[in-house]
Amino acid sequence: MNEENIRKLQSWVSEAKSIVFFGGAGVSTESGIPDFRSPDGLYHQQYDYPPETIISHTFYERRPEIFFRFYRERMLFPDAKPNICHKKLAEWEKEGKLLAVVTQNIDGLHQMAGSRRVYELHGSVHRSTCQKCGAKYDLETFLKLGDIPKCPACGGRVKPDVVLYEEGLDGDVIRGAVDAIGRADVLIVAGTSLTVYPAAAFLDEYRGNRLVLINKTATPRDGIADLVLHEKLGDVFSRL
Repeated sequence: MNEENIRKLQSWVSEAKSIVFFGGAGVSTESGIPDFRSPDGLYHQQYDYPPETIISHTFYERRPEIFFRFYRERMLFPDAKPNICHKKLAEWEKEGKLLAVVTQNIDGLHQMAGSRRVYELHGSVHRSTCQKCGAKYDLETFLKLGDIPKCPACGGRVKPDVVLYEEGLDGDVIRGAVDAIGRADVLIVAGTSLTVYPAAAFLDEYRGNRLVLINKTATPRDGIADLVLHEKLGDVFSRL
């Protein structure tokens, strides 16, 4: 690990008054949740249909039995626990140093660690909504509603509050995330390949000069960063 870069990051964090953390799948891999694009990630596993197809809105509508089987087997990790990264960010928020977390993850681990201001770009597995009457269900209840979950109140299909392919991001969440990034004095971007849009474009909203990229491999935006660490997140956050 580059000690000079770590010392610089430690200094920026200690001086910061409004950190924003922007995280992707790599934030949760150390909690045992696989990412998408690594060799053992979701997109490299073999199914009758490509994962990108299964988790699309069209497939959800047309083949709900396959969609929900895949969703339960490959996208739910109810036993996962927050790791050092989640916990450190929650600490910073309590100390008044962290303005917000912006996440592409749907696992709810930031909230489990204690973070309160979290913008979930792709929704959360911990919330589900009846498509007919609008009734809301938590994950524990959702898991009891059948293979193709039916609303006990009206019999409508219950859909997880996660953003599928072909669906748009929530406007209020986008506005909150963009506003927070625009007000950050330090923006830490971590555990994301920065290849998925529109999320990757959010970096362009940052106005400061302390943009930090932490990822095990290079990203297309490394060139615009003020500090780049190609390290495991747990190794970096254990030093902060």
